[in-house]
Amino acid sequence: MITTIISQITEKTTATTSTESLDELISNTINSSAEETDKISIILSAIGKKLVDMLPAIGFAVFFFIFGIIISKLIIHIMKKFMRRTNVDSAAEGFLSSIVKILLYIITLIISLSILNIPMTSLIAILSAAGLAVGLALQNSLSNLAGGFIILFSKPFKAGDYVETNSASGVVESVSILYTKIVTIDNKTVYIPNGNVANSLITNYSEKDKRRVDLEFGISYSDDLELAKSLILKIAEEHKLVLDQPEPPFVRLGTQAEDSLQITVRLWTATENYWQVKFDMTELVNETFTENNITIPFRQLDVHIQN
Repeated sequence: MITTIISQITEKTTATTSTESLDELISNTINSSAEETDKISIILSAIGKKLVDMLPAIGFAVFFFIFGIIISKLIIHIMKKFMRRTNVDSAAEGFLSSIVKILLYIITLIISLSILNIPMTSLIAILSAAGLAVGLALQNSLSNLAGGFIILFSKPFKAGDYVETNSASGVVESVSILYTKIVTIDNKTVYIPNGNVANSLITNYSEKDKRRVDLEFGISYSDDLELAKSLILKIAEEHKLVLDQPEPPFVRLGTQAEDSLQITVRLWTATENYWQVKFDMTELVNETFTENNITIPFRQLDVHIQN
């Protein structure tokens, strides 16, 4: 303000005539500054009065916003309980809850702003422009969101399934808005973007209640093939976890390799018993072959020297 007064004095001093005194110039400048100050004071008073008049609306808007958040959380809690009672998969439950939560919060915010008489048309236009800008900046995130919907409705797996996808394998723990959470066998957590999951090959090892265990055992060419086959078949038939359906144990000569006869074994078992049957058969066959003097050949190379 002082700088402005001095500037005006300087300008008017240059332009003044000889009959105009310096006292009159200073008086006029001070009066002009006082008028500007009065105008600013009037504007601030009007703004203050407007805020005072709006205090009830602001208070009600804040109250409604807090009340809306509480109601939104209550709705989400009730929705989760309902989905659990209807046996909705927990992965789908988490995804749907996240979507509904965001929508309820947005609705609460819009209603709170409308209480303050903020024009919704302008607000929606601003939100649309901002949404477009954010959408262009977050294309990958939107792809992951769409991937989450694809996973939810196509249901290639559910929580608790053992799956393999995107070079990761493990038990599906949850599907959030952007990521699918998988826990590996060695208890590492892997977060895979939903877009990648929806667009890649998914192997679900838990969807069926039975799995086939494929094994191969090699014996020497000098060993008794029929004896080895009968020993393996006996072990398989006596194992309590090996099933006769959809087909009984299969034991046949599979390949005549360079240094061994490879016996192919196919067994059916319950999905949850897959690894136990696989390891049990490997250990039992190894012990039985040793007891019956059936050799498991090492890789050999015959060298012939000609004079």
